[in-house]
Amino acid sequence: MASPSNMSADTEVSKGFGDPASGAQGGGHGHGSQSARGFFMLALGSVGVVFGDIGTSPLYALQETVIKHGSADRPFVMGVLSLVFWALLLIVVLKYQVFIMRATNRGEGGLFSLLSLLPRGLARRSDLRLAFFGMIAIFGSARLRGFGVITPSISVLSAMECLSVHNPALESWIAPLTTVVLVFIFAVQRFGTGHIGKVFGPVMILWFTVLGVLGARSVLQDPSVLEAVNPLHAVRLVASDPGSTFLLLGSIVLVVTGADARYADIGHFGIGPIRIGWFSIVWPCLLLNYFGQGAWIIANPPTPEQLSEYKPFYGLVPASLVIPMVVLATAATIIASQAMISGVFSMARQAIRLNYLPRLKVVHTSSATEGQIYVPFINWTMMVGCLTTVFLFRSATALAEAYGMAVPAVMVITSLLFAEVALRTWRWKPWIVWSVMGTFIAIALLFLASNVAKLLHGGWYALAIAAVGATVMLTWHQGSLAIGRRLAEQTESIHEFLARLWAEVIPRVPGTAVFMTPSAQAPFALISFVTHAHVLHEQVILLSMVPCDEPYVNDRDRVAVRWMPDGCWSVTSQVGVMEEPDALRVLALARERGLPFDDTNVTYFARKMQIVPDGQAPMARWRKSLYALLHSNAADVTSAFNLPSDRVVEFGVSSNV
Repeated sequence: MASPSNMSADTEVSKGFGDPASGAQGGGHGHGSQSARGFFMLALGSVGVVFGDIGTSPLYALQETVIKHGSADRPFVMGVLSLVFWALLLIVVLKYQVFIMRATNRGEGGLFSLLSLLPRGLARRSDLRLAFFGMIAIFGSARLRGFGVITPSISVLSAMECLSVHNPALESWIAPLTTVVLVFIFAVQRFGTGHIGKVFGPVMILWFTVLGVLGARSVLQDPSVLEAVNPLHAVRLVASDPGSTFLLLGSIVLVVTGADARYADIGHFGIGPIRIGWFSIVWPCLLLNYFGQGAWIIANPPTPEQLSEYKPFYGLVPASLVIPMVVLATAATIIASQAMISGVFSMARQAIRLNYLPRLKVVHTSSATEGQIYVPFINWTMMVGCLTTVFLFRSATALAEAYGMAVPAVMVITSLLFAEVALRTWRWKPWIVWSVMGTFIAIALLFLASNVAKLLHGGWYALAIAAVGATVMLTWHQGSLAIGRRLAEQTESIHEFLARLWAEVIPRVPGTAVFMTPSAQAPFALISFVTHAHVLHEQVILLSMVPCDEPYVNDRDRVAVRWMPDGCWSVTSQVGVMEEPDALRVLALARERGLPFDDTNVTYFARKMQIVPDGQAPMARWRKSLYALLHSNAADVTSAFNLPSDRVVEFGVSSNV
């Protein structure tokens, strides 16, 4: 497909399949200067972090289809393999690698990046459209957070359950060992995805190599299984029993898990390295292993008595190598969790910047790559969620019911957002957009419908996680808007304040006062200080941090400085979605643009707000209480804006919501 015309200047589109230019977009800064060795290391890291989820699907995906069907003759296996092959080709390769990953906002991916690419308008119809897509982006990101809880749980459980294959007496150790491994996974997140990727990359290379070798060994014993690439085998399976095949799609969808997390992980590694890792290593090895399992299943069909212990993946492993394979599978499942966890970190930071989540501490784990971050609160919350999940479900088979429900819903949301970006931002022809995205949406809806039967058998859990996440984001967003409107009504404009300052002849004292303010209104801290101290510093700087839709803002465009009467200055800084506000850096840039600023005698003033949930905002009382709780646990102004803690003065204010 030709590149669309009239593409937004804020959108960077990947043109190639793994060229360094594509990879340069991924980290926001620095990737373009990477040497060939650096690019290779990014590709290696992407295999270690990004593809762990889909790379461990062979542990349970085909197993679940056989268990659900209750038997496995040759036509059935060939049909399932055909469905697996075409699911990977259509969804992972064509949809995500070719289309979805084109939509990066200056190298950053994810649902909120897609949302930020939509053009803003003043018409009511445009506002309603943005509100709709904002809602589905919130719900989709909440589902991805659900993946961050379910993916580590099912991956580690599926690996640990193989201990019972070697020795049934070890079954009682499965849950305790799973708990230990999950705690370890989240404990190492603080080291950052870059460092983790360098360690995990070689392990995942070994994992995929073993997958490919085991699969090839089995395929050589029955090469006829390769005929399953012919879609007629899938058609025949559907025709033979449409109802059963439709329900099987709920298990087939497990082979494409993690596609949206890979899209969100673009900022960690770049498009080019991710594509190189997929096409050169991951995809070939996955296909070999799935087809190898198919050949083994045909040669070793299960009896009804064997179904509960039927594990075709380990059927490929020689008996003497089962324990080493369990160890390697455990390592792979530890790594598998990384794709979702790092993707959730990226989504959380975007949500914070877009005011869908309260300010949280965000730790940058790389000085070279902007996108590599660690969010402690999100990390430990997901760990608690994973441990709760293991306690509730206790087996990978039971948890697969919940997992399959979550995957296709996010696929539908991603397709809808991409279609809107292609239509409104890139001006693609509607018939092209809907013929392509309509096909992908139809496939995802089939997967989603096939999982409806799981709703009472675990599917409710994925929906519950998404509902909690969406409720939190919507509550924070709506509550913040209500507070903002209330404060705007109560606060006088800066020009009125300056006029009153001049009329009352307020004494001035040496030094500089920096007042944090979200708007052009006179900051509450400024009014309170003058009211109580009856003096004001000789120089007053009103510092505003304004979020924008772009992931990163160039320093030359970041700061605007405006002089006002009586020694007052207004400094406005744009903050990208993937950036952290830094007041000291902004003031240094403002000084280069003419602000007479001396940082040796500066005091920073800010507002500390207490929320009282008894106002007139159109929200239920319990949501007001939730907003108050979220607000009380948000990061303070000092850490949020990187202010020197020994120079900050906060003025308390209460506000009803």
